[in-house]
Amino acid sequence: MAKNNELIIWSNTFSCGIKLIDDQHKGLVKMVNEMFNHISGDEKQEHLYFNKIILEAVDYIRVHFVTEEKIMRFTKFKGYAEHKKEHDNFVLTVIENINAYNTGERFNLLNFTKFLKNWVLSHIAIMDKKYFEYFKKLASRKADGKLSITINDIAQCA
Repeated sequence: MAKNNELIIWSNTFSCGIKLIDDQHKGLVKMVNEMFNHISGDEKQEHLYFNKIILEAVDYIRVHFVTEEKIMRFTKFKGYAEHKKEHDNFVLTVIENINAYNTGERFNLLNFTKFLKNWVLSHIAIMDKKYFEYFKKLASRKADGKLSITINDIAQCA
């Protein structure tokens, strides 16, 4: 079934230099690509796949947003409120899609996947770039020269 095509190809231009965030962003890209590879044109197969993957996807996105928002609050990032609003609007749109699907409205996995792709790419390229430079000033520099905010750093955010 899988075509092994990538709708999004990860590039270092998406990197903020903080391993935890970069790894989560790579996970989002992987998830969108997996959804793309399950587009078969067979509505029944696509519905079965959507039922299987959507809760996992929502949970992954929630964890990612919580991670970013905790770091933003902890570091007193001035763009936090605007960024959180973007996250909240995205979640509402995804919930609307899920609710429409659950009430029997026609669902198109290709359109949903394109929506995710466009949102992920524009969010990283525009919204997330706003905090990348700010975080880079605050992150720890590891022995290999890379910047990192560790899970321990985030635990201190609480």
